[in-house]
Amino acid sequence: MIASSANIGDIAHAIQLALAPVFLLTGIAGILNVMTGRLARIIDRGRHVSEGPLRLESSAREALRSELLNLERRRHLASRAINACTFAALLVCMVIATIFAEALLELPLQWLAGVLFTGSTVALIVGLASFLREVRLATQTVRIPVSPLET
Repeated sequence: MIASSANIGDIAHAIQLALAPVFLLTGIAGILNVMTGRLARIIDRGRHVSEGPLRLESSAREALRSELLNLERRRHLASRAINACTFAALLVCMVIATIFAEALLELPLQWLAGVLFTGSTVALIVGLASFLREVRLATQTVRIPVSPLET
């Protein structure tokens, strides 16, 4: 039950404190949008490659196998990045809830908000590191053939 001595000033202060984590949550949502788009493209490319012709020369078959292995590594990294950033967003939501619980119930929960925020930062670091590894792997494995233009 809400403590009767919680006044409007405490709630207004809690709203002010919760604003920064809300902006962080918006940023994480944007990052997640980019990551899910990359994962969708990886999956689409994997389907396209795996549904190709079955009868290929040995060298072409090996090239497709290598591409599928790289796509699987990229899929795993993108999935890990999405999971970690989603967990970070969940922890940020818990920070916001903790801030309001502290104001409404008059409990000393600053330590919990700090632990949750630190956890969300670590999860975001893990997610961004995985995303960086996926992008690096993508740029290392994709070759764009450049041939001189014929005149």
